Amino acid sequence: MVTFKDFRNTVKPNWCPGCGDFSVQAAIQRAAANLDIQPHELAVVSGIGCSGRLSGYINSYGLHGIHGRALPIAQGLKMANRDLNVIATGGDGDGFAIGMGHTIHSIRRNIDITYVVMDNQIYGLTKGQTSPRSAAGFVTKSTPGGAIEPSLKPLEVALSSGATFVAQSFSTDLKELTAIIEAGMKHKGFSFINVFSPCVTYNKVNTYDWFKEHITKLSSIEGYDSSNRAEAMKTVMEHEGLVTGIIYQNDDELSYQEKVIGYHEEPLNKADIMIKEEELNELMKEFI
Repeated sequence: MVTFKDFRNTVKPNWCPGCGDFSVQAAIQRAAANLDIQPHELAVVSGIGCSGRLSGYINSYGLHGIHGRALPIAQGLKMANRDLNVIATGGDGDGFAIGMGHTIHSIRRNIDITYVVMDNQIYGLTKGQTSPRSAAGFVTKSTPGGAIEPSLKPLEVALSSGATFVAQSFSTDLKELTAIIEAGMKHKGFSFINVFSPCVTYNKVNTYDWFKEHITKLSSIEGYDSSNRAEAMKTVMEHEGLVTGIIYQNDDELSYQEKVIGYHEEPLNKADIMIKEEELNELMKEFI
């Protein structure tokens, strides 16, 4: 029987003590174990930033990619080996700044992977600059007079881009976070999961106490229907994005793989890709 310990390796995380990313790592490990996934059946692809280190701390296939490019790598992995459970991870800078184009088109494409964003509203690894998720007026080294741009709204972006699974959690709620990641991994399509993961070193505004005071759990809203996209958008806007739980899920939309003509059941990594000499010669005639 698989346990979360099977997803541990000997690499010790070097995040700051108290960083919310520790909980995200634990939730991914627990979710994979709860789904009875073997370490060799999981691939974790990360970008750059504090969150980018996560792929190296889990005993599974892992790749520490470049800034903003975790999603195209993760999609390539899934297309080549449909048997893999693929999770892409990153921070709000990674996913909502340089990687925003990939985020939107991955959502629109609905490929069967899970994307977990560790949202701390600041650039942590580069020592505390304003990110796309920092609120207007937020003072950092890069905005000493306060940020003049409004904060990007990732849930609204995901819903308006056609996401079939949108969820949000808080790193202190390990039980809910694990359950959400499990649900995202089981969903046949692109699963977008934003996680409030406070930076204890550089963000003294959006702290654990701040989130506890402002967050509303969707489970506390009587009659909330996560299958109703319009209601999901309305609820997110009414609460200024500060909700946790599964916000929207549509299981009727086909995934990208199901729409691709000629996408074989046998994973590409197991296919015979050797070309016979006569076939190669025929192909070469086109260029001679």
